[in-house]
Amino acid sequence: MALITLTSDIGHKDYLVGALKGQLAQINPAFNIMDISHELSPFNYPQAAYICRNAIKHYPPHTYHIILVNLFEKKPEQLLLAFHRNQYLLCADNGLLTMILEGRPEMVIGLPLDKTAPKNTLYCVGVMGRAIQNLIDGNGLLSIGNPDPAFTEKNHLRPVFGDNWIEGQIIFIDAFENVIVNITREEFEEQRKGRHFRLIFKRDEVIEKISETYADVAEGEKLAIFNSAGYLEIAIQKGNAAGLFGLQDFTEQSQNTYLQSRLFYQTVRVYFE
Repeated sequence: MALITLTSDIGHKDYLVGALKGQLAQINPAFNIMDISHELSPFNYPQAAYICRNAIKHYPPHTYHIILVNLFEKKPEQLLLAFHRNQYLLCADNGLLTMILEGRPEMVIGLPLDKTAPKNTLYCVGVMGRAIQNLIDGNGLLSIGNPDPAFTEKNHLRPVFGDNWIEGQIIFIDAFENVIVNITREEFEEQRKGRHFRLIFKRDEVIEKISETYADVAEGEKLAIFNSAGYLEIAIQKGNAAGLFGLQDFTEQSQNTYLQSRLFYQTVRVYFE
């Protein structure tokens, strides 16, 4: 039976996550529903894209991923159902889809909404759940919505490159306050070309070595590591890097306003020499 994941910025303080699962169970009690996260920061597209991108790729082919992030940034006129690399993604038409996929999906359809229905989260999940059931019943992807609709696209947050440097942005801070930067191991090594490097953040904090594990440094010392998703991570052995250094997520608002006074706390620069 269909494997469905749920990802949202709803949190767990009220009834809504449970109600969403109940809504899906009404459509098909045999749905196998799994949570990715419900603790995403509201309005933080780079964080949501990072979490979804690096979770989705580990699921079996033809898993359905319901993503409820910034669902009502604007009044919804359609929802999106995309098929890409053997995964189905269902989300709002708010630009997050192309940020997750780092480009356009292989196929996308628009799921129409009843103009008279209340546009709340439960209604939207019902539309998504019925679309999933239609696919399970053998209906073609193009028969359950509008093929190739116009939809909102946003570019995923990429690091900035110079001849002798990379500047990355902090896209996630985990439960241990380890700081994740949007520089992948591949980008780092391609730019490094075997050279020595200095990783600098918050003006004067410097790291000059990539560790393989947290245990490579003494307790209380800072380190840089590439995490299991292949992204650069700044941490403190048995400490809280974000809190100690005052580091913050680089949000979409930061990207739009680009306030230099805040960027010291949201960016990391690597110099090669």
